[in-house]
Amino acid sequence: MQVRDGMSKVVLTVGPGHSLREAAKHMSERGVGAAVVMDPEGEGPGIITERDILYSLGHDQDVDSEKVAEHLTSDVVYAAPEWSLEEAAAQMVRGNFRHLIVMEGGEVVGVLSVRDVVRCWTDDGASCEMPATADAA
Repeated sequence: MQVRDGMSKVVLTVGPGHSLREAAKHMSERGVGAAVVMDPEGEGPGIITERDILYSLGHDQDVDSEKVAEHLTSDVVYAAPEWSLEEAAAQMVRGNFRHLIVMEGGEVVGVLSVRDVVRCWTDDGASCEMPATADAA
């Protein structure tokens, strides 16, 4: 399977000037763990994730005054729609992140999450043999 088969094609976007609370609210309403950040003055699309927001909260930062631009995930990796899900999953593991922005022709065409990958593999009949557990005596 390819990234295009599993990615979410409807992408939540926020601006760099949104507060972390606004980003979190939009993410919560949509049931997603990340939002693509479109900054016309930036080098390319960025991403803000639930982990970025939790980090801010955990460090007693004010989510009403902290801006998305100050908390973007660094070292964004962009996936191509024709990548295999295995390649995308490997990139996520190597980068220690759970979301990939999917780009084609310089445009954002989707977002792929770990949840999307697992859903595809499960729907595709992938299985994992679990070792038998010993009965407690």
